[in-house]
Amino acid sequence: MPASSPTHLVLIPSYNPGPKVLATVRAARAQWSPVWVVVDGSTDGSAESLTELARNDPGLRVLVLPQNQGKGAAVLHGITLAAQAGFTHALTMDSDGQHPEQLIPAFMAASQATPAAMVLGKPVFGPEAPALRVNGRKVSNGWANLETLGMGIGDSLYGFRVYPIAPLIQVMQGTRFMRRFDFDPEAVVRLCWAGVWPINIDAPVRYFTPQEGGVSHFKYLRDNVLLSWMHTRLFIGFVLRLPLLLWRRVASR
Repeated sequence: MPASSPTHLVLIPSYNPGPKVLATVRAARAQWSPVWVVVDGSTDGSAESLTELARNDPGLRVLVLPQNQGKGAAVLHGITLAAQAGFTHALTMDSDGQHPEQLIPAFMAASQATPAAMVLGKPVFGPEAPALRVNGRKVSNGWANLETLGMGIGDSLYGFRVYPIAPLIQVMQGTRFMRRFDFDPEAVVRLCWAGVWPINIDAPVRYFTPQEGGVSHFKYLRDNVLLSWMHTRLFIGFVLRLPLLLWRRVASR
């Protein structure tokens, strides 16, 4: 039997995830209940397949958005409904099989032990991981730790993590950004600004070739421009918040 909780759920935003989505959702369900999937305007037939899967599984809920809005928008939709249903925390993971579903219980336990924190996956890469992706994220990680005055973000981009729902909704409602690929790094920076401290746990990440069913929606130029604009905005916000961050750092010692 999977572990379950009235306060913690697994939330999987999904957009044209490829053939691994059903196996990913089944694997998550084997570890935890409930699991919610937000289908973000997918056109690959996965909404129908997931809805059919949920008909015979009371621990699985599928939410279907009619048009693609972006990962952050899909997460916001899911956590807003989750909060209304009484949930306080959400573990987010990708729908394409890259994230380690076997670690869901450990991440949930860490969150339940320290509910005011966010639990961040720190990726452990295998030899198949593209060097461009492995090395490129170091730039975003460096900026994120600068913008939070070194609060300890192990990885700003890895989407396998547990968020406290209330502060995440609050920071997302305070900005019109964070709705697409910029969601994961901006969420951890803004949550740190709000006083939510990170807990980092190592977690493997798997990269699949197209022949193995792997799907990537990462566009190198488009998404790096988006990240550059995001960090420009965040750095300005960091400068404006610097006295508060310095005071908080001194007070925490």
